[in-house]
Amino acid sequence: MQKLPVFNQIGIVPRWTIFLFDLSIAAIAFIFAYALYYSFNLHAYARAEFAIEIIYCLATTSFSFLVFKLYSGIVRYTSAVDSIRILSTLLFNIIILFAIKLTLIALHIPSLLPTNIIIIYSLFAFTGLTTYRTLIKIVFQYNKTKTSEKKNVVVYGAGDLGIAVKRTFDHDLKSNKVIVAYIDDNESKIDKYIDGVKIFKSKDLERLIEKLGIDELIFASHRVDPEKKDAVTDICLEHNVNVLTLPPVSEIINGTLSPNQIKKIKIEDLLERAPIILSHDNIRDQIAGKRILVTGAAGSIGSEIAKQLGLFNPQLIILCDQAESPLHNLHLDLQERFKNQSYQSFIADVKNEERMRILFETFKPQYVYHAAAYKHVPMMENHPIEGVRTNVFGTFTLSNLAVEYNVSKFVFVSTDKAVNPTNVMGATKRIAEMYVQSLNNRIMQQNNGVQTRFITTRFGNVLGSNGSVIPRFKEQIEKGGPLTVTHPDITRYFMTIPEACQLVIEAGCMGNGGEIFVFDMGKSVKIVDLAEKMIKLSGFTPYKEIDIKFTGLRPGEKLYEELLNDLENTLQTHHQKIMIAKVRENNFDFVADQVKVLFDQTKTNNNLEVVKQMKVIVPEFKSQNSIYEQLDKAVSSSTN
Repeated sequence: MQKLPVFNQIGIVPRWTIFLFDLSIAAIAFIFAYALYYSFNLHAYARAEFAIEIIYCLATTSFSFLVFKLYSGIVRYTSAVDSIRILSTLLFNIIILFAIKLTLIALHIPSLLPTNIIIIYSLFAFTGLTTYRTLIKIVFQYNKTKTSEKKNVVVYGAGDLGIAVKRTFDHDLKSNKVIVAYIDDNESKIDKYIDGVKIFKSKDLERLIEKLGIDELIFASHRVDPEKKDAVTDICLEHNVNVLTLPPVSEIINGTLSPNQIKKIKIEDLLERAPIILSHDNIRDQIAGKRILVTGAAGSIGSEIAKQLGLFNPQLIILCDQAESPLHNLHLDLQERFKNQSYQSFIADVKNEERMRILFETFKPQYVYHAAAYKHVPMMENHPIEGVRTNVFGTFTLSNLAVEYNVSKFVFVSTDKAVNPTNVMGATKRIAEMYVQSLNNRIMQQNNGVQTRFITTRFGNVLGSNGSVIPRFKEQIEKGGPLTVTHPDITRYFMTIPEACQLVIEAGCMGNGGEIFVFDMGKSVKIVDLAEKMIKLSGFTPYKEIDIKFTGLRPGEKLYEELLNDLENTLQTHHQKIMIAKVRENNFDFVADQVKVLFDQTKTNNNLEVVKQMKVIVPEFKSQNSIYEQLDKAVSSSTN
């Protein structure tokens, strides 16, 4: 345990002690003012009037100290605010002294203090009170930094948050962190000082690390470009410098930052991208006052969609899921967050047609966000029948009910794994895409008064979702490793959950029916690089303190994910992060007939026959590292 310097072990002194100290400084200031006024004639102190005048002056000063509670501050934490309070106190004191003086003059009574003494005394008192407080603060800070275990810290961001970071550590006697430099990208701030600490350019970071012996860097700005943040973090990790970050501004209560809130940066912070700007007015115009159904509401995507929909004042949000406890917790959280919004939980399995019909009959939703699905690739590779029942039959059931009950828009949440699928999960999503798109085309061709429009959204992995790679890596690091990566070259696209759900809602509102919206996923990330960076961010050395092992590709797993297949390209929309995939059209009758055959196959409980039929429906479905690879040749021959 770190031992504090003796000086810093002094407790907070009582208020009456501070009051007496302040009064003593005031007395000394009066003595100096008296000496200056009488030209340092020591005989002036021998006059009886001196005793009366000093008692009179200190009495009014004491009253001012009590009114402004000058004694209530903790001297070792003196700041500019305390100087303003001292100034206000002494100005108030001058007003009292002059008011009494004018009153005595009006009554033809000799006044006690000459005007010059009042002014000189006030100047000396202000100087003395601020100086002694500042000196005590300096002594405490100097003794604090004498510890041999101190950590030199550079703060990235010389704004209000950066200043708050410095003062937080200055006021924390248990902290061994010393701010030795600021870094900022604003050229107008470079080479200036904050509380005696110099501001440098961000490109000087590497030189500063070596010159000042930097141990930690704290990001004290939420406006740092994500690529810049990633580059700065890489430099720090190369030089074994810990990287910390602040909580969102909304979590900094009353502008007061706690040392406990300054935590190690997470990998999610580095994978985030620039904030998305949405057309909130357009979304609100469509969603406000509507009844909205969210399936898979207790999952990562569904729950975030439900939260974001609450911002647009719908009439009712129906939360549908079969997971009881997560659904209950979500309902409580949403009710607490959006107190004026109506929510209705509905426990049901989307593949239960009877139960879903009751939902539509009871609540008559006008918008449907269909996020319910099985999503884990290895699990679905081992349980293809369940994958088909939930991901295909569940979507089939919901989309047909949406038409029957005249839903305005049906937004289907798909995945990039549906593109050139190599696994059962991706193939089930592609079949569901084909069905809802061909159904939409049939409705528009027939023009028989049905208003339901189907929109598909397609994106990659989301950060921090249930069962995703990042939570898994965190668990493995906590256990001391090793981290397991399936292949050295495997890459994935990543997107934050809020970002993905924002785009789902936006795409749903801009869609006119039949589109498959593809999201800009940014750059693909090499999973082994992600693992190495997470180990470094946790303060360990990859392959030494925590190992990384390659386990081989899992059944159905791709090395690289694709957002479009070879026969698809995209059209731009008004939103730069959302594109429309130009996919080949599918005949509704063919798709519907083949899907019914697929459903019949699930009743046989024969996995091979089910997957074989999936390959008939989706010819580009080629299994990889899977027992179903044997089917590809057979299906190809029968198709020819």
